[in-house]
Amino acid sequence: MTFFTQELAIDLGTANTVIFQNGAIVLDEPSVVAVDAHKGDLVAVGEEAQLMEGKEHQGIITIRPLSSGVIADFDACEKMIKGFIEKMTGKKRTFLSPKLKVVVGISKGSTPVEIRAVRDSFEHAGAHDLFLIHEPMASALGVGLDVMAPVGNMIVDIGGGTTEVAAISLGGIVHAASIRIAGNQITHDIVDYMARQYNLRIGFKTAEHIKHQIGSVLMDLPADEAPEPMLVQGRNVSTSHPIEATITYKDIACCIDKTIAQIENGIMKVLETVPPEIYTDIIRNGIWLAGGGALLRGISKRFSDRMNLKFHIAEDPLKAVARGTCISIEDTDKYKFLMR
Repeated sequence: MTFFTQELAIDLGTANTVIFQNGAIVLDEPSVVAVDAHKGDLVAVGEEAQLMEGKEHQGIITIRPLSSGVIADFDACEKMIKGFIEKMTGKKRTFLSPKLKVVVGISKGSTPVEIRAVRDSFEHAGAHDLFLIHEPMASALGVGLDVMAPVGNMIVDIGGGTTEVAAISLGGIVHAASIRIAGNQITHDIVDYMARQYNLRIGFKTAEHIKHQIGSVLMDLPADEAPEPMLVQGRNVSTSHPIEATITYKDIACCIDKTIAQIENGIMKVLETVPPEIYTDIIRNGIWLAGGGALLRGISKRFSDRMNLKFHIAEDPLKAVARGTCISIEDTDKYKFLMR
């Protein structure tokens, strides 16, 4: 970074946005905005906007601009990006502000229209020099893999909106799949299960909290890994009276089983398509798990048992894509897979 240029590495996620600058995290907040329902002006962004979700009056609307890993609301996304940049710098951008050099991760399954939406959002938000990187490549860099080596590696990034699966070698993606089933679907599974099994209506945020506290993909965890049962309060679906239920990690493992199985099938489909030499490397090196979904209890064991391959959970898996964008922005000439 120079006095005239500000470099930002961004993971624009369905659930959260992470921004790195000079090798350090300068922003890590939910991907949500609150706007004035009548004027369309920005009211709040990130954590402040998330606190308003589900509690709005007629004058305020909260919006999550991304869905399934892509921009669903262009105007809201532009407001969110501008809001995050202003929040990070503490002031509004003017013509005297340093030029923005930005690397941002995009889903491998993004269409040309979806890619154009990302470009337009960041350019309208003030990005002068914009690079795009496919999220599985960024994730592999963030995990610490040598993506330029003549060695086959595989990464599975279970984010909020998508699960990105990719086999990587020689600085390129050999085969990949972008599965639009991930953490948000797991949260919706919990909402539906609580209504169906316990006649208890809960909101998305409560279900997210349950997922984080007692989320598991295994019905039987070792005693030292099993979380304590959790008391959940909400509204009776039939009577609208207050109701509560005590649930365990087994409940969560049961209700998200089909979603996890779909992710497993996506991984196996990519494995079926990779060349034999790369598959041999994957047997030797194992498969790396990143993203928030990697934090679900027992996920590496379940995948290993199902596919008879080693699975490794990345250090701080939530930040893998952001770390990868940070590494790539430090040498944009070296990483030829970056897209302008």
